[in-house]
Amino acid sequence: MFNYLLKNLSILKKFLFINLIFFSILGLFTFLYLKIVQPNLIKNKSSNHIKIINNTIDNLERLEIQFNEEDIRKFLFSTRFIFQSLDRVIFFDNQLDLVGDTDTLDLDPRSFSSRLDIVELEVLNEEKSKEITEKKNINIGNDNLVSLQDILFNYAGSKNFGIPFTFTQEEFNNFKLTTIKNVFRNDVNIGYVAITENANDIRAAIDERKTFVIRTAFAVGIVILIFSFVLNRYFLKPIQNLVAYTNKIKNKEHKKINIDNLKVRNDELGLLSKSLDDMTLELQKRISHAENFSTDLVHEIRNPLASLKSASEILSETKETDERLKLINILSHDVQRIERLITDYSQILKDEVALSKEKFRKIDLIPIIKSVVDDYNNIYQSKRGITISFSNDGNKNYQINGIENRIEQIIANLLDNAISFSEDNKTIDIKISQNSKKQIIINIFDEGPGFKEKDTSKIFKRFYSNRPDKFGQHSGLGLNIVKNLTDLHNASINALNRTDKRGANLEIIFSRA
Repeated sequence: MFNYLLKNLSILKKFLFINLIFFSILGLFTFLYLKIVQPNLIKNKSSNHIKIINNTIDNLERLEIQFNEEDIRKFLFSTRFIFQSLDRVIFFDNQLDLVGDTDTLDLDPRSFSSRLDIVELEVLNEEKSKEITEKKNINIGNDNLVSLQDILFNYAGSKNFGIPFTFTQEEFNNFKLTTIKNVFRNDVNIGYVAITENANDIRAAIDERKTFVIRTAFAVGIVILIFSFVLNRYFLKPIQNLVAYTNKIKNKEHKKINIDNLKVRNDELGLLSKSLDDMTLELQKRISHAENFSTDLVHEIRNPLASLKSASEILSETKETDERLKLINILSHDVQRIERLITDYSQILKDEVALSKEKFRKIDLIPIIKSVVDDYNNIYQSKRGITISFSNDGNKNYQINGIENRIEQIIANLLDNAISFSEDNKTIDIKISQNSKKQIIINIFDEGPGFKEKDTSKIFKRFYSNRPDKFGQHSGLGLNIVKNLTDLHNASINALNRTDKRGANLEIIFSRA
């Protein structure tokens, strides 16, 4: 269910939802932590109370102090320094009557009083003894005393009787902590000791932790909101624009989204936008190329098909043997032409698929060219007496980044083209050199008729062929394939006429690796 819910949310909503879950869990643990902290703080204080109570009981036992006002008064007076760190220590007898209270102990000390509204105190002076009667109003909090007596009464009848018992009292401005314990003497309960301390520091510690948690949560919330804004503004919206851009392309909508503002970014999204736009342009270019190629192929096939149709119609009506042989030759020629066009077209498609899988690497042109030259010499020297020579300018570094078998294909296609225009017993020269820009130049010179075209760039167009005497024997795709492969290698190819003699010069310029 959780995965299904997240799956249907946007990235921003997922981020906010996950942070909400995180905050909820953190809030729960914080609540539990605060619930645990207060009892621990109370426990630490009550432990101190218990130590003092046990110490006080030991002193009462040792001094054999009776639980009456006189003895407790003298005990408190003689041991007042023990209780100076405490807010209040109260003594009750076994009838739950108040017999002593440190609230009535003056620290100068001049007098000690009990809970009575009129207090009598006898003080022994070092110089002389005299009786001093002093009236003093004492505010001990009657409501708290009644509450304490009720608790003592319940404590006396509970199963916890005999062990220390701690409870708290919360008022508007005060948080009091009280620990009580009964006093046994000869296995008989003779009274109770209670320590009451103002524990506002516990409340302050809890409030401080709460404030810290709230401030931290508020700060983290602000950070998350700022991060959400940045995430949405600088990441999610650009991604949405890219998604919309791809959908427009997929649906072939004329109105396209402009992502130029994304391409100028120098981060990963900028690189992604550039890559996506380049990929889209490349795909559109390939689609346009395929459509144009198919159109041209259909156009080229239509002519021999029309010729086939006409020849076949005339053949059925012609009875003369010579005419029928001419028509049959036309039919055979047109069929071969169609077959050649389809074969070359199929080869181009296969090459394009192979090119998408092949990788560029650093290659040396010398052994590649020598291998192709040797193969062609073995074929055409004995067949037509055509010799292919290879030379270089003496430089030893002819390395480029390319695909080896595609370089072989370029050289082979250019040699095929040169041989098709050459007469028997002629020479074709291949020269490799380096220019002033340290570019690698390959020249293929033949001794054919040269180029009659003023614009020699048209010879690299698909299905272009200027062979009146050999019409139909070539598909016109060989040089177009060479042009595509040189473009693939970021190289250029030029068609020139030789300046030293009759013939053509095809020049390829590669960048050095």
